[in-house]
Amino acid sequence: MNMKRDPIGWMRVEYQKLVEQNLDWKIRVLQGPSTPIAKVDGVDVLMLCTNNYLNLTNHPRLKEAAIKAIEKYGTGSGSVRAIAGTMDIHVELERRLAKFKGAEASLAYSAGFTANEGLIPQLVRKGDAIVSDELNHGSIIDGVRLTKADRYVYDHCDMGSLERVLNEAEKKNPERILIITDGVFSMDGDIAPLDEIVKLGQEHGAMIYVDDAHGEAVLGKGGRGIVSHFGLSHDEVHIEMGTFSKAFGVMGGHVSGSQDMVNYAYNKSRSWLLSASHPPATAAACIAAIDVLETEPEHVKTLWENREYFVKGVQEMGYDTGRSQTPIVPVIVGESSKAVALSDGLYGEGILALPIVYPMVAKDAARIRNIMNSGLTREHLDRALDAYEKVGKKLGLI
Repeated sequence: MNMKRDPIGWMRVEYQKLVEQNLDWKIRVLQGPSTPIAKVDGVDVLMLCTNNYLNLTNHPRLKEAAIKAIEKYGTGSGSVRAIAGTMDIHVELERRLAKFKGAEASLAYSAGFTANEGLIPQLVRKGDAIVSDELNHGSIIDGVRLTKADRYVYDHCDMGSLERVLNEAEKKNPERILIITDGVFSMDGDIAPLDEIVKLGQEHGAMIYVDDAHGEAVLGKGGRGIVSHFGLSHDEVHIEMGTFSKAFGVMGGHVSGSQDMVNYAYNKSRSWLLSASHPPATAAACIAAIDVLETEPEHVKTLWENREYFVKGVQEMGYDTGRSQTPIVPVIVGESSKAVALSDGLYGEGILALPIVYPMVAKDAARIRNIMNSGLTREHLDRALDAYEKVGKKLGLI
């Protein structure tokens, strides 16, 4: 027996490899609320990298709802939902969400990741087929890996490729086919052609599952998401997954669709069955976020106005914004070193906008991913654009 072996020394070695390749995450610390101007690592910076699209994380109605919920319910439920952790406030959240989404029923999860990881494996079995967009999010990929179904990948948002893959899958005569796609793709900010996906899915009798994490409260009528954006229904899009942790400004994930789907999900999805329920304050803040979306449409309107202003500004400088159709605006510069240098230069100008490099994107497609926020003023946006112009010229990018 080797008593000198270091059982976890390999972790240090693997981490050091990441450091040497400049692929390690360098965690920055937020020292206060997530607001357009925020204190990060002791410095006041203009934030262009949060998912807080509607600036709701510090909205007074959400904060007030959370405080009142703590006073009424305490800080936690004390259990998982299936045993003793379902409070009336959780039921109310799901009722309100279903109404907002135009669905028969909704189910809240601890996170968007756990929704994908827990539900996707329960929708297909060995011999079934999963058909997935090549640029789907990592949580979808992990959910797919947990299945025993046959896996097929189609070219990004390419409906010809999707049709070919569906025909290939049909040859094995699967009992079930699941087509799964992101709604808004988080690195490029483009939108899946969900209407065309639904049409092809119907021709093949497939289930349709859309992960609308970045379209939630951003796309559609009053921020109702991608199903609303395309004028579809939940008879056509069977599972609409979303998140409370981005534009809603709180945390958690959810799925919406038929009552049959929700009944099945909470009986079969282990990430729901075995996760503690949301703290009451979280559930209350999520309900308040729905209230805000239903009564204060200016947040979504301003978000899109800011997006158009910023995109026009960086494009006029000569920057490449790729396929962006949403408030996710990539500035694509090519090599990873260039993206890192641009991010560092922006930080020196008081702008926090982080680089996205290989392997998160292709080696020649490194970028700064900018995410717009309805709380940004024109003064903020002009400051960011001035920094992009100054640093870009200095680095020879424009």
